[in-house]
Amino acid sequence: MDFNYTDEQNALRDTLSRFIAKDYGFEQRRALAKSDEGFSRDHWAQFAELGLLALPFHEDFGGMNGNSVDTLLVMEAFGRGLVLEPYLATVIVAGGLIRDAGSAAQKDALLPAIAGGELMLALAHYEPGARYEVSRVNTAARADGSGWTLSGAKGVVLGGGAADKLLVSARTESGISLFLVDRKAAGLTVHSYMTQDGGRAAEVRLDNVSVAADALVGAQDGALPAIERALDYGIAAMCAEAVGIMTALNEATLEYLKTRKQFGQPIGRFQALQHRMVDMVIATEQARSMAMMAAVKADSTDTAERRRAISAAKAYIGQQARFVGQQAVQLHGGMGVVDELNVSHYFKRLTMIDLTFGNTDHHLGLFSDTLLAA
Repeated sequence: MDFNYTDEQNALRDTLSRFIAKDYGFEQRRALAKSDEGFSRDHWAQFAELGLLALPFHEDFGGMNGNSVDTLLVMEAFGRGLVLEPYLATVIVAGGLIRDAGSAAQKDALLPAIAGGELMLALAHYEPGARYEVSRVNTAARADGSGWTLSGAKGVVLGGGAADKLLVSARTESGISLFLVDRKAAGLTVHSYMTQDGGRAAEVRLDNVSVAADALVGAQDGALPAIERALDYGIAAMCAEAVGIMTALNEATLEYLKTRKQFGQPIGRFQALQHRMVDMVIATEQARSMAMMAAVKADSTDTAERRRAISAAKAYIGQQARFVGQQAVQLHGGMGVVDELNVSHYFKRLTMIDLTFGNTDHHLGLFSDTLLAA
C-alpha cells in the first residue's frame, strides 16, 4: 500500500499550515474560546472558501469527493492549531450521517448548505449514564399522525449550541431511528457550555417535540449501523487531530529544552532529558502510523475490520497521547500548566479527545472482544 500523499493532498496540507500560522495564533484562539459562540464565523466562511466543508461529500452535492486520508490531513492541521470551529461535529459526524443514510431529498437540501458554510449540524446521540454504549438509547419517538413525537435527553452534544439542526437518535418500535430536528422546534431545549479544553458542547432536552414524517433519516429502526459508522469516522478524525497536537507539543518542548538554561547550559544538553524527548518523538510517530491505519480502514465496507482498526487506534493513541502530554508538561516544569502557555491547552485537548466517543479502556475492551470473536 502506498502511504505517500498525492500532489493535491500535499497542496491541501500546505494551505492548512499557512492558515494556522497566519490566522490561528494561540492568543487569537484564547480570545475565540472566551467569545459568546466559542469560535469564529469568519473562519467557518474561510473553511467553506477553501473547500474544507465540502471535502467528504460527493460532487453532486457540492462536495469534493474526498476520503478519510484527506480528512486526516485536515484534522492533523486543526490539532496543531487547536481549532475550535465545529468541523468534527458538523462535517465529519453529522454530515457523514446525512451522506451515508439520508434520503435523496435530505442530501439535496443539507449537504450543499453544509459545504457552503450556511448550515451547521450536530449529532445528539449519547445520553446521561450511557457510558459510551452506542446502543443505549432511552429517548423515545412515537408515531403521531403523519409524523413523530420525541421525548428524552441527550448529553455532551458536540457543537450542539451552534447547530441549526440536530440529528437526534431515538428508540422506535423495534430499534433505533434517527430524526432531523430544527433548533427552533417547540419543546427543544439546548444548553451550551464550555468544555475543559475550550470547546463547546450542549445538553439537549426534548419535551414532546413534533417532527414531520420526512424528518426520519434512513430506515425506521435501522439507524444504529449508520450511527456507529459516523462515530468511527469521528474517532479516526480525532486520532489524526491528536497526532497534530503531539507533533506540536514535541516542537514546543524541543524549543524549550534548547532555550531554558540550568547550571550555565541549555537543559537540552542533559542526556536524561534527551532520552525523554526521543521517547516522545517515537510515541508520536507510532501514533501517526495508527492514525493512518484508522483513516484507511474508516472507509472499509467490512464492518468488523473497520471497528477493530478504529478501536485499536483509539486505544493506542490514547495511551501515547497521555504519555507525550505528560512528558511535555513535566519538561516545561511549572510553565507547563499555566494558561498563558499553549502546552497546557494542548494537554487539555488530548485529554478530551481520549474521553470523546469512548476512552482508552473502553476501546481496549472493544478491541479485545473483536479478537475473541475472530
